[in-house]
Amino acid sequence: MSPTFEYSENPKPADLAVVDAGIDQFNLAEPELQRVRLIAVFAREATDKVVGGAIGRTWGQCCELQQLWTIEKARGQGIGTELMNQFETEAIRRACSLIYLETFTFQARPFYERLGYRVVLETHGFTNGIVKYTMHKHFAPA
Repeated sequence: MSPTFEYSENPKPADLAVVDAGIDQFNLAEPELQRVRLIAVFAREATDKVVGGAIGRTWGQCCELQQLWTIEKARGQGIGTELMNQFETEAIRRACSLIYLETFTFQARPFYERLGYRVVLETHGFTNGIVKYTMHKHFAPA
């Protein structure tokens, strides 16, 4: 096999899909990944409109928070805190002893710190001094 190599800042969606499908196929061969479970908590208005959500996944004793969001007008009203409380409660119910997440300096580090998360890794090198933080919160094993 003698492939040619191509650099692209604007790759074709079909080419990206081939790589994604290849990674998915490789990963699905690992039986333990069948144990990964989605975890999602939503905040809704009376009209059923989603105004916030906490989305992640659990696997064994680990839980990853992948996304936390609330609409702008709902920020500062405790909705994010309640989403996190319910997210953590479900993770603990699933016997997780660690929740981890990533956030940037312009996002929610102080919010997560108020909830007991601690920085375990700082990744520097982004523009304008932006730093990416990996944060952990430990719970007693169930």
